[in-house]
Amino acid sequence: MELLKSDFYFDLPQELIAQDPLEDRSSSRLLTLDKTTGAVGHHIFREIVDYLHPGDCLVLNNTKVIPARLLGQREETGAHVEVLLLKRRENDVWETLVKPGKKCKPGTRLVFGDGLLRARVLETVEEGNRLIRFEYEGIWEEVLDRLGEMPLPPYITHKLQDKNRYQTVYAKYEGSAAAPTAGLHFTKELLSQIEAKGVKVVYVTLHVGLGTFRPVKEDNVLNHHMHSEYYQVTEETAKVINDTKAAGGRVICVGTTSCRTVESAADEEGRVIPGADNTEIFIYPGYKFKVLDGLITNFHLPESTLVMLVSALAGREHVLAAYEEAIRERYRFFSFGDAMYISDGIEFAERSRD
Repeated sequence: MELLKSDFYFDLPQELIAQDPLEDRSSSRLLTLDKTTGAVGHHIFREIVDYLHPGDCLVLNNTKVIPARLLGQREETGAHVEVLLLKRRENDVWETLVKPGKKCKPGTRLVFGDGLLRARVLETVEEGNRLIRFEYEGIWEEVLDRLGEMPLPPYITHKLQDKNRYQTVYAKYEGSAAAPTAGLHFTKELLSQIEAKGVKVVYVTLHVGLGTFRPVKEDNVLNHHMHSEYYQVTEETAKVINDTKAAGGRVICVGTTSCRTVESAADEEGRVIPGADNTEIFIYPGYKFKVLDGLITNFHLPESTLVMLVSALAGREHVLAAYEEAIRERYRFFSFGDAMYISDGIEFAERSRD
């Protein structure tokens, strides 16, 4: 079987890549997509409350982005080096992405912030990443907060003025190298409105790795190897999701990371099992969803695994047609861009009659 990367290509004008977050998180635009018919509608994000029903369950990823980008020098030469923290292996040892990598062989010593933070390269691991041991005095989180910058995606060229704008309002557990961006549209007020409507709001944790931005290099998508990411589902969250499904309610995931978490944690019968694990789940057309009924997500890069995931839910033709409509209507794309809500057609038809 073949699934071609080129099947997921679309032409995106550069000026539609959002460079800055909106002042009001919930004022971004919302495109609704009927996964059955492909019909689309145009709304403001805060109207999402109208599409969620009593008895539904909304699943959000409460991971917190760490200021994972460190700028420093090689101790011996003073040459500039950039280190991106990817995954904590143990205490002060991190798997990192280093630029320039060729100059940072095992044994190389690095210095950051006039010596406030020092490091030594231990070894080179898969995909050229480096294991680095850090040395510092005091509390790691405080040192990192002082020296680190937010690791914004490569397509964002503006410097972020407020670090918190690359965090969701419910971010709790540190560990991500990138934000679960569909959640950036929610405000505390909007979440309160949703809960007041009788919708259960629950949280999972998936620490987003930079593999999210890694391009698919294989022409045949099925040969692509997904990066591994840590996730955790509490007993309380698993129970609410399972009870929702048993009662005939819908599970609506906010973002592809929440989607990948619940689908990874589910058994063959679709029951979510609490616990912590690593997932390499790759969702593409042909995948049968076990838990998810609807998805709130942003607009993704051409030929990316994320476009493949939404295509698995709504069909490639429907998704690409919706993206063409979004481009015509000048929606804002990617991390700081607008949002899309994918669900079945019944609720869209009901609302248009109201």
